[in-house]
Amino acid sequence: MNLLLSEEHLQLREEVAKFAQQHIAPFAAEFDRRGPQKYCSELMAKVAQKGWLGICFPKEYDGLGKDFTSYVIVTEEISKGYEAMGPNCQGNLVAAHSIYRFGTEEQKQKYLKPLARGEHIGAFSLAEANAGSDAAGLETEYVLEGDSYVITGRKRFISNATVARTYLLFARAKGSRGHQGVSAFIVEKGTPGFSFGKIDEYIGAYGHLTGELIFQNCRVPKGNLLGEEGNGFVIAMSTLEIGRTGECAQALAVSENCLKVAAGYAQTRVQFGKPIADFQAIRFMLADMGTEIEAARLLVYHAARLIDLGHKATKESSMAKLYASDIAMRCANKAVSILGARGLTKEYPVERYFRTAKMFEVVVGTAEVQRTVIGREVLKQFKQEK
Repeated sequence: MNLLLSEEHLQLREEVAKFAQQHIAPFAAEFDRRGPQKYCSELMAKVAQKGWLGICFPKEYDGLGKDFTSYVIVTEEISKGYEAMGPNCQGNLVAAHSIYRFGTEEQKQKYLKPLARGEHIGAFSLAEANAGSDAAGLETEYVLEGDSYVITGRKRFISNATVARTYLLFARAKGSRGHQGVSAFIVEKGTPGFSFGKIDEYIGAYGHLTGELIFQNCRVPKGNLLGEEGNGFVIAMSTLEIGRTGECAQALAVSENCLKVAAGYAQTRVQFGKPIADFQAIRFMLADMGTEIEAARLLVYHAARLIDLGHKATKESSMAKLYASDIAMRCANKAVSILGARGLTKEYPVERYFRTAKMFEVVVGTAEVQRTVIGREVLKQFKQEK
């Protein structure tokens, strides 16, 4: 019995899990060996063919018409196949979701449909060298000149940087400060004045590209303004709940992969005349991993359910992000310990999981940011009257 998932959800999980193990997992080690500057386009094409990149968008926009929980299931299972697949899908989702929520009908027809079908890939372009956790500190600026917005600035650590076709770009009106004056724009690849800088070399999730976007007097038509001018910060913040919850699904996948490998190894590795799984120290580590993964999964799917019901999930998505990210790192650490020296080599995938797990503690809001958000929400919940 699963109290958080319907029978349809469970069938979807079974379908995606089977697909991931047949069509993604066999190529995971190969893509990891390719390094941080190679995109796993072949694997993404297979996911797109299944329609899963648009699973939570309405059928009228060429999506599958399912709920956000279905997206979380897909992300978790394909990330079990290979952990770079999750952030590839995530970068596409947050860009597409913003267009779905705030775009005009014309923008949805032109940009959302190809993103939902997987024909185009999207990129959510908010972060900058001096504007990471402080998203209001954007330095990329725009001015209105006739029928175009002219944009100048640089973006850093942008998922799907060079492989996307549709970029959701955030910039501020020249001379504005703070979150005031921030607007969102849809920018197409190949727009004059838009180019790419360096590709980042992360420690893990090879096959997922992040990099620098450069805008030098880039002219964007007025019709590509998303929402109202000056409403960009609201649009950016509206993605946090789905962004953090989707990120959690990836962390769950890495955690469970660590447990699977560690438990299997412990039952076959013989020391002192018996499998190391018979030693209490090893069993206790496996018990902690299993318990913590289940607790993290409940937090993640609770947040997803709240989002599907249309409820605010600020606190819950941050709790899920904080805990699931922490558990991924702890499970990876325990898995390496259980495998011993082999856990430090590429003979087993846990060293890859270890590298990837650390990323979850940083991306889409650090642990410190999540604690700040949770603390603020808890104080609101139990506010004392003066």
